[in-house]
Order: sequence, then structure tokens, then C-alpha cells
Amino acid sequence: MKNTLKVLLVALLAFGMFACGEKKLTQEDLKKAEATLFNEDRTMNEEVAPKVAEKYCQFVKQHPEDSTSAKWLYHALEINVVMKNYEKSEELSKQLLEQYPKSDWAPMSLLLMGSYVYDHQLNDTAKAHAAFQRLIDDYPESEWVDDAQKSIEYLGLTPDEIMTLMMLDQLEDGGEF
Repeated sequence: MKNTLKVLLVALLAFGMFACGEKKLTQEDLKKAEATLFNEDRTMNEEVAPKVAEKYCQFVKQHPEDSTSAKWLYHALEINVVMKNYEKSEELSKQLLEQYPKSDWAPMSLLLMGSYVYDHQLNDTAKAHAAFQRLIDDYPESEWVDDAQKSIEYLGLTPDEIMTLMMLDQLEDGGEF
């Protein structure tokens, strides 16, 4: 009889843990996860990175009104960009722009997607241009507008061509290179 009660009690406790849902993440949980993100040589720990990004996303889902949620969503985006998971990157950028359009992280996500993902990795100048133009149009006061405008100017150019243009701009401004 005592064993039956013990088994029943353990079963009820286990059921109760699952019924309560997943543990609510805290800022401290994210900071601990973030501490595991990089190896000693400062490279991203590719085994841990997807789990860390998922924790960030889980925090955002659990705390959508938290003032730091946009930041954590952007960091999840960064990790996916570095991991070359571009489909997930697009999904996270879209979520950030829809859920936190007034955050400082929204224009940064457009610049990141436009320059690194669309232009440099996927060679999709149309999508890159659209991302840069959206940054310029939707966030005219952003510190990233000048970068977006220059990025549009340099779309489709090789690094050598960009360097030549930059040197010519510098000479036209009366500077030296």
C-alpha cells in the first residue's frame, strides 16, 4: 500500500510539472546562455548557438512586453545569420519588424538582412535594395540611414569597385587617401 501511494505521488508530481508548462525564462537565464555562446578563441560555439538563439526566442514568446525582448530577438537573428540559417533569419527579422517596429533594433535588422544576408550571402540585390529602402523610408531618423544609402549605392559592386568609389569620394571631399 505504501509503495502504491509513493508511485501515485511521484506520478502526480511529474504530471503537475508538465501541466504547469515550460519554465519562465529570466534575464539571468539568458545571460548564462549567452556566456556559453563563444569558444575561447572568440569563435561562435556552433553546437550551442542554436540552443541559445532558441532560448532568446522563448524569452520573447514568454515576455512579449518586456523592454528587452526586441534586443533578444535581434540577438537570435544575429546568431542565425552567422549560422547561415537564412530562412530563420528572415522569419526573425520579420517578427522583429512586426512585433517591435519602434525599437532601435528594427532598423538594425533591416541593415543586417540587407547587407549581410541579401547582398553578400545570397547575392539578391533586389531584396537588399528593398531592405535598405525600407530602413530609409520607415526610420528616417535612424543612425543607420546613411549606411543604408551608401549600401544602395554599392549594391552589386565588387569589394575592389567599392574601394575605388570610396577613394574617389574622399578625393572629391578634398581629403587624401
